[in-house]
Amino acid sequence: MSTNEGWPAGIEARPIDKADAPAWAELLAAKEKADSEGENYDADDLLEELADPKLDAARDTIGLWSGGELIGYGVVRGPDLVLDVHRVRTEGTVHPQWRRHGIGSALLPWLVRRAGEFHRERQPGTTGEINTGVITTNAGAEALLTGAGFEKCRYFFDMTRPFDQPITELPAPEGLRLVGFSPEYDEPLRLAHNEVFLDHWGSTPKDAESWKTWFTGSRAFRGNLSYLVLDGDEIVTYTLGYEYVADTEATGIREVYVGQVGTKRSHRGRRLAAVALSRVMAEAERAGFQRASLGVDAENPTGALGLYEHLGFTTKSTWATYRLPIT
Repeated sequence: MSTNEGWPAGIEARPIDKADAPAWAELLAAKEKADSEGENYDADDLLEELADPKLDAARDTIGLWSGGELIGYGVVRGPDLVLDVHRVRTEGTVHPQWRRHGIGSALLPWLVRRAGEFHRERQPGTTGEINTGVITTNAGAEALLTGAGFEKCRYFFDMTRPFDQPITELPAPEGLRLVGFSPEYDEPLRLAHNEVFLDHWGSTPKDAESWKTWFTGSRAFRGNLSYLVLDGDEIVTYTLGYEYVADTEATGIREVYVGQVGTKRSHRGRRLAAVALSRVMAEAERAGFQRASLGVDAENPTGALGLYEHLGFTTKSTWATYRLPIT
């Protein structure tokens, strides 16, 4: 399928497929060089994204080509379930050398239009909005979004913690056990995560398929760098670690990304997340990693930001989520 309606002259628009993964990786590398977001991808990362069984790549992706070069892309995704608002997530970029040529101004309406269709197909009758995240240093993206009617609604911090500072491992309180992740915990962990994140903005419960795709089934997931706190047989706290090979290749720094940290409401206030996170960092350091990183909602209701700062994390960058109501 190909369409050139609405695109600048000479631009071919078509869905992204698996054969496009190397070109997509090159586009994202150029974006990272210009925008310094701290995100790097190789072709295998992108093939994994395209393999998401819930992504309809033929309808929910767009690649913009000039000759044989991929110069822009867009993707639309939605949550498994809806708790309050159906938040349809969009992402996209234009190659830095092709910016200010009207391509972004054509790409954004495509994303808005497709997100609206996606909402009406998947969750008709519910309140829908488009969400997209932008690093706050990207003034061009901010201007494009606000000019189209988007407004900021949430801030998130990317934080890092180098291992050149001592790591103090914290013991589990009496009566609780700290254990490493193993496959038999996978389904109870998914259910625990769904319970923990019910009061987190923008989060929705994950079904088994999405959990495998994006969490413990991801090629980046490191079970040996993931720890759980148990009360009897119940998972009450967890910290999951990931390693992104493309980041290491791009930066020369081996980093453990802490993708999920959570504590059930019944056990909050006992610093159990610090117990699990300190073990993840200590194990990562012993395995040759040089730092840890994570992302946190600036308005996290559980006090996570203060916890991370106490453990030595500092903010590296700030991201804003922009929203646009779906009408």
